[in-house]
Amino acid sequence: MDEEGKSPDSETKITICISGLAGTGKSTLAKKIAQEYHLTYYSGGDELQALALAKGYKPTGRGWWESPEGLSFLEVREKDPNFDRAVDQKLLEHANQGNILFDSWTMPWLLSKSFNIWLEASLEKRATRVAKRDKTSVKDAITSLKEKEARTKDIYKDLYGFALGEDFTPFHVILSTEDLSAKEVFQVLCKIIGRLTPHTDS
Repeated sequence: MDEEGKSPDSETKITICISGLAGTGKSTLAKKIAQEYHLTYYSGGDELQALALAKGYKPTGRGWWESPEGLSFLEVREKDPNFDRAVDQKLLEHANQGNILFDSWTMPWLLSKSFNIWLEASLEKRATRVAKRDKTSVKDAITSLKEKEARTKDIYKDLYGFALGEDFTPFHVILSTEDLSAKEVFQVLCKIIGRLTPHTDS
């Protein structure tokens, strides 16, 4: 407590966005960071999956977005941008509370005040990780990643005008996960984020 009887956490409200294409470790690391720093976690992917579920899809498993069913839902999104608009509006409403972490491709461009981190890795490295995760070949993973990402980029380009994976203007940190383990990336991010917020033990 300070002399006014307020804890540092009551005065320090932060919003962090972690972004990165599939296979960079974005979602796993975002959840760990949120837990480590007692931040409320929100995922754009989770919100989209909830909409897919409401449409009759069965979005299960970490590789669902690259699956035939996931790509089918991507086609629905291409035809009706209201799906993505609804997700982003919901995330923006959450942003008002502070002390949150977004796992999102769009929030770094849509929020005026957030600390934005982009995780980077080559297509080959990402495909290798995705292939191991989904028990498929690296060749098939490269094909599905290329298709999904090109179509997703078009959605966001049409909606908001930014080029996902090409425009890094809103990012404060760009970190390559190419040759780092998940543990090493987590340690690096903790050093960075630890400067933004007081770290309290659970």
